[in-house]
Amino acid sequence: MKNPLILLFVIIVYILGCTSSEEKVQKTPNIVLIFTDDQGYNDLGVYGSPDILTPNLDQMAAEGMKFINFYVAQAVCSASRAALLTGTYSNRLGIHGALDHSSNHGLNPDETTIAEMLKPLGYQTAIFGKWHLGHHPEFLPTNQGFDEYFGIPYSNDMWPNHPETKGYYPPLPLYHNDKVVDTVWSDQSMFTTWFTEKSADFIKRNKDNPFFLYLAHPMPHVPLFVSDKFKGKSERGLYGDVIMEIDWSVGEVLKALKENGLEENTLVIFLSDNGPWLSYSGHSGSAYPLKEGKGTSWDGGVKVPAIMKWKGKIPEGKVQQNPAMSIDILPTIAALTGAQLPSLPIDGMNISPMLIDDAMSSPQEAYFVYYNRNELQAIVMEEWKLYFPHRFRSIAPDQDFRNDGFPLKYTMVDLEGMELYHIPTDISEENNVIGDNTQVVDQFLKLADKAYLDMGDALTGKVGTNLREPGRIN
Repeated sequence: MKNPLILLFVIIVYILGCTSSEEKVQKTPNIVLIFTDDQGYNDLGVYGSPDILTPNLDQMAAEGMKFINFYVAQAVCSASRAALLTGTYSNRLGIHGALDHSSNHGLNPDETTIAEMLKPLGYQTAIFGKWHLGHHPEFLPTNQGFDEYFGIPYSNDMWPNHPETKGYYPPLPLYHNDKVVDTVWSDQSMFTTWFTEKSADFIKRNKDNPFFLYLAHPMPHVPLFVSDKFKGKSERGLYGDVIMEIDWSVGEVLKALKENGLEENTLVIFLSDNGPWLSYSGHSGSAYPLKEGKGTSWDGGVKVPAIMKWKGKIPEGKVQQNPAMSIDILPTIAALTGAQLPSLPIDGMNISPMLIDDAMSSPQEAYFVYYNRNELQAIVMEEWKLYFPHRFRSIAPDQDFRNDGFPLKYTMVDLEGMELYHIPTDISEENNVIGDNTQVVDQFLKLADKAYLDMGDALTGKVGTNLREPGRIN
């Protein structure tokens, strides 16, 4: 074969299961998706953390692939989760920001989640941890393709003990499937352990069935809690303790797969929903060497640690430098399992070739970074990132470091003109090179025009023609 792309495709098909039809039925791959909350790019040893020990995640990276330019669609909880589970930009779906107990909308049941996509193939599906896509019955996981749910409906700080909004939130409900089985008033120290134990048990119970496990840790989102077994263990204080327990959790999941003979038939994906919530100072993670954090479209907000492992399928110890995004996970899983893509249009694309060849680039022309209510704030194209004028938050100057769980104050900063960064040579986004790359900028502006027509842009008053409504209650 003279065409190298055709040859690569044949190799991928062979590696990922080009065998007899009987063996294909038996070897439909399991999917484990581990999603943390507000974890920084620099919070793992394999990503350079100097003071947090993460041996299990480091080993997972050594046995799989580490992405160093993996993006989430938006740097905020609900929007990030909507994009992950549907393969679609969350602003297209009408999911913005972070839903709470007062929200009267959620992920539209007409949308197809990864769980719903896999159900026709006989997959058992479960979510343990944080949902955050609507707390009303019609929006709960059990009505969005999941057979089992044990966890909380929104963020763990949406409870009576929030330091700035006391009296606003009710007790934090703990769900089992579609019922509230407990309320959490003051102690979340067993969350990571409970959700890990549920995950290991789910794996054991379904070792003879294909399954999709979504382990969505509420931590290390504030308020920070850790079980006694990791309390005081880290040089990084309580935040480090929390990350060490999450690393233990990953180890327990990987151990359960190995003990049940499932290592060679399971794709494990680990990533965070967005960057660190920097205002919480000593109780937040680190995005170093990236710029800014959660709640911004700078790389510190939308670029996250991402590790993927599939023993015998993904080459060991590889580092993927080309950009990818969470919207690509659903179509990649579809390609690897033979599942049918959702009937409604999605934005993600199959990146399974990137898991085999670390030199392979994304099939996406570009990735669009929206924030707030449909503001197109940035675009990622290959090794470049362009920012449009917008307001963003940054830690206000002249504030003392805090380690008590109370936040520092933000100030709003105006980005007054477009800025262009070459990410491989300027990972911290410090050197604006827009004046030297007019042809690159022209490419970005053509991409922006497409996005304006498709999804709109609140910054320029453009109205998109392909937006969809979230689910709403009366």
